Amino acid sequence: MVDSRKVKAIRAKAHANENMSGCSQAVLAALQEGLGVGDVQSLKAATAFAGGMARRGESCGALVGALMGLSLEEGREKLEDLPKLQGTITDGFALSNEFMRRLEKEYGMKKPLTSTLCRDLQQAIYGRSWNLADPAQRTDFINSGGHGDASCLKVCGIAAEVAAEMILMKREG
Repeated sequence: MVDSRKVKAIRAKAHANENMSGCSQAVLAALQEGLGVGDVQSLKAATAFAGGMARRGESCGALVGALMGLSLEEGREKLEDLPKLQGTITDGFALSNEFMRRLEKEYGMKKPLTSTLCRDLQQAIYGRSWNLADPAQRTDFINSGGHGDASCLKVCGIAAEVAAEMILMKREG
């Protein structure tokens, strides 16, 4: 049985970490602290994924951090290990789907999500999206609650929670 207190603590840590503006690192750091996956090098590797891949609005950085945590736990160590590659990709797909399902549920979305792009998640959560590479729009995003408790911080918490649950379930066999 997955330790729900540990999972909740990881979610809370990712939520708090996002106050430092870096969704991918917020999630990965919470997974590192709570589950011992990765190291300083993997945390550094997650730096540029914030804001949907270097503020481009592409893949959700929180989800990228969660997938990095999963990959650090079960990913392949040798390129020749194709079964490990396939298994981790399959698990990553399941993690992504559960992440989207939880976002829909926790935000009470009327329509199912069809994308994990940062800009699409912004649209679904806020009713609009911002170009985070533009300093004025980034400021407007923040002033509109983009780093508030019910926004990217919550998204980071959800991503970390889903990854932590999956990693712990895998460890339990």
